[in-house]
Amino acid sequence: MSERDVLRRELLRRELEYHENLYSGFAQRHFARPAVRALRAHMVRRVLRLTGAGPHSRVLSLGCGIGDTELLLAPHVGEVVGVDLSPAAIRQARADAERLAIPNARFEQGETAAGVYDAVIAIFFLHHLSDDALAALPAQLRRWLAPHGVFYSLDPSRRRLSGALGRLFIPRLMKRYQTADERELDAQSTAALFRDAGFDTRIGMYDFASSPLAGLFPGWRWGYRAARALDDVILRTPLRAAGSNFEIIARL
Repeated sequence: MSERDVLRRELLRRELEYHENLYSGFAQRHFARPAVRALRAHMVRRVLRLTGAGPHSRVLSLGCGIGDTELLLAPHVGEVVGVDLSPAAIRQARADAERLAIPNARFEQGETAAGVYDAVIAIFFLHHLSDDALAALPAQLRRWLAPHGVFYSLDPSRRRLSGALGRLFIPRLMKRYQTADERELDAQSTAALFRDAGFDTRIGMYDFASSPLAGLFPGWRWGYRAARALDDVILRTPLRAAGSNFEIIARL
């Protein structure tokens, strides 16, 4: 086994250990809070608008976690398939799909999926990948996506002001929400990976403060909504360069 393979397996081991612990109670409670639910609902509306996914679309979600976003998306599309490394996350996602009687959401444990999809989404997923795995993703997407299919991702920006402030004032809380290996990404260089692979690619800035606020105050729904409305104004100004999370929309 090469040194690169050894490092990759060790990274996966650490990621899995972290997420098995995260999905053993904390995530279920946290993601059910009002502000986080409002954030996820906003993400779903954004995904539907930017991908064009509709009632007949098949959607693959990479790093689906406990499926909280996917179960909100499922009523709007033909089928959602979520994949995640964590067995605990997949057990929870399957249980919630059964409890909510959502038959068109399927969840699989692992790193990859079979089939062809109209859209592939990755919500806070790319920044967990190694540089090699991230560079290899566009080629994998070509095998998953149907003709004219679209890929959508959302990840923390390396230039985000909220991250700099968090590391300065609440470093312990920041670490609670981060694995040892995840990192913030540069939007331009990430987008270049998809452009170089032949995708029609653009970058969007998702938010400035609303997602971090939902994480810090998950029970404060109205606070999130007010921050989201303010974000929509800020993102039309030069301050958007210091936004928290950026989107990649890449079309075949």
